[in-house]
Amino acid sequence: MALVAVGQLTSTASMANNLRQCQILVKKAVQAGAKALFLPEATDYISSSAEESLSLVKPVQESEFVLGLQEEARRFKLPIHVGVHEPSSQTSSQQRIKNTVLWINEQGEIAHRYQKIHLFDVDIQGGPVLKESQSVEPGMKIEPPFETAFGKVASTICFDLRFPEIGISLRRQGAEIITYPSAFTVPTGQAHWEVLLRARAIETQSYVIAAAQVGRHNEKRVSYGHSMIIDPWGRIVASVGEKADEPEIATATIDLELVKKVRAEVPLRRRTDVYPEV
Repeated sequence: MALVAVGQLTSTASMANNLRQCQILVKKAVQAGAKALFLPEATDYISSSAEESLSLVKPVQESEFVLGLQEEARRFKLPIHVGVHEPSSQTSSQQRIKNTVLWINEQGEIAHRYQKIHLFDVDIQGGPVLKESQSVEPGMKIEPPFETAFGKVASTICFDLRFPEIGISLRRQGAEIITYPSAFTVPTGQAHWEVLLRARAIETQSYVIAAAQVGRHNEKRVSYGHSMIIDPWGRIVASVGEKADEPEIATATIDLELVKKVRAEVPLRRRTDVYPEV
């Protein structure tokens, strides 16, 4: 068993300030005795426009934010799972970026990377209009789970949460912990955040770790918060809530024996002879 921390903060267009917030979260995680820290989607920055985002994005080897987190991971021997932006590898007339998540191991090395495959295009009556596909390049593959000291971890990002197929595929590949770093809007968060996270935990019989952005990022964006960790039975075992006055963590113990118990007691034998395998 191992204690892990899920973090919550309010990222802005200032990567220096966002790094300072993350350093606070690292310190809190270390003081709590956590063996890893999970941070939200787009922790490096949240911009007010696609143009501003393009002006801010840097390769990870040049990003003061990523380099700073790598130094924190090395200094405290604390692995960090974090959402960032990266430049697109595609060459086209339309400039776009990648929405990715990185696993920085305790040596400060980037040991895993996943690029968001489902992009957030919504137009909610009385709520925000967001078209992520206009400026973000979609990922093209699900990355397999990777080994950690506390279990096999699999990565997804935010809007991926609405698609159960990705979690089921990761479970089939051996995932014991599935992450959903996010920046949910307030209307969608109030309606769907908790219920979707609990559903993903129950249907995959895995721990779900969901680090969330919270509060007002700029004049256009407000995030819901409520970072949480859910066990394989669907119970919320750690939650931050909607506090936005300072960066905060919540911690929970990952118990792989519980994963085995739930999967043994309620075996999910999918009838792929009747319906297609996802």
